[in-house]
Amino acid sequence: MSTALQPHGDSDLDALVPAWLTLPDVAERVGTTVPRVRQMLSEHALVAVRRDGVLYVPALLVDGDHPVKGLQGLLTVLTDGGYDEVEAVRWLFTADDSLPGTPAQALAENRGGEVKRRAQALAL
Repeated sequence: MSTALQPHGDSDLDALVPAWLTLPDVAERVGTTVPRVRQMLSEHALVAVRRDGVLYVPALLVDGDHPVKGLQGLLTVLTDGGYDEVEAVRWLFTADDSLPGTPAQALAENRGGEVKRRAQALAL
């Protein structure tokens, strides 16, 4: 059974993201292979950041056996707006009083439309 963990590394991200999953952990949770998880990353269905030489996915972005609903479209908007993976994770996990909570929490609560509108406004 996979477990979410807190890797050492960027203290800014450590303070924002409560738990992380390695790619093998994500593969186990979603019932697939690590190469398929890597493909999901390249398709912006998930986002990962390199921490101490290892890729980690924020655990909140995996809902049971799939990425949270709306994440892929949101990541595409952020990428098109010039955000790299670290900036996207930072944005997803920074509190936004207008949601309320963080964009990642809103996605997990199936409020992706609100989050995507805010991301689109960033790109303007």
